[in-house]
Amino acid sequence: MSRFFKALEQAEHEQALRRQTAPVEPALAAPVLPARTPFPAGTWPAPRGPVSAARKSAPAFSSDLDEHLVSMLAPNSFEAEQYRALRHQIEQLHKTTNLAIVAVSSPSVADGKTTTAINLAGALAQAPDARVLLIDADLREGSLARRLGFDVDRGPGLVEAILDAHLTLDAVAHADRSLNLSVLTGGRLPSAPYEVLKSPRVGELLGEARRRYDYIVLDTPPLVLVPDCRVIGRWVDGFLIVVTAHQTPRKLLEEALNVTEPAKILGLVFNGDDRHVSRGYSYGGGRGSHTYGRARRRQTAPDD
Repeated sequence: MSRFFKALEQAEHEQALRRQTAPVEPALAAPVLPARTPFPAGTWPAPRGPVSAARKSAPAFSSDLDEHLVSMLAPNSFEAEQYRALRHQIEQLHKTTNLAIVAVSSPSVADGKTTTAINLAGALAQAPDARVLLIDADLREGSLARRLGFDVDRGPGLVEAILDAHLTLDAVAHADRSLNLSVLTGGRLPSAPYEVLKSPRVGELLGEARRRYDYIVLDTPPLVLVPDCRVIGRWVDGFLIVVTAHQTPRKLLEEALNVTEPAKILGLVFNGDDRHVSRGYSYGGGRGSHTYGRARRRQTAPDD
């Protein structure tokens, strides 16, 4: 575990030096990925079968995208290059360990996990031969649909697909040929998210996704505040944990690492300059709050 804290300390030290010697730079996401034991060859089936042409026939996303989704809005920008660096790390793990399903989480709120998940999926989708699925698995404060400009009443999502075994992935995933990316929104917010995510149906859907796509990126709830990731973890190949310099409490990061299976920790994504991204990463409410989900939604609208 100490290697993660050493990496975080080194990144914060380098950031402090940059602030002393250079003008303010845009925010970036810098991957800190440790060496990882490969999955046994042949553990996971190779993706096969094209995404339904019918589902790809019409654009799925509006032009009203969140300004922080740089991998889609500004693919040639400096910030987008940082997500491509993260993409490279994931692609290498895909080649060497058959990694396909990546969960993106954070110790607590306001670290930028949703922004990171969307930008990572967007960066992966820039490869012309890659089939990428982005899933909103945050069934408490999911904001993926809103961030992508989806109509929140557009149709069934992950929750409906879990509760109704007749709904296939094709029936609920939205695809856009121009972005080479499919999206499965969360659907209606359930009264008991943890119980919904415990369903074996989640494994069935992700198994289908593994056969259909090269990469599946999940935006999940925070690791510490709620237990959801502990059941999601059984279905994914690894977790990227998003932290923010001078913002993520060390104690929460330690707790997040403790509740995550060590072999499934892919590494940290370090958000360097929170002065530029804080407005896009706020869930609302005070940072001292330890609530997450419906209780806090009654106070203010979420935004991660």
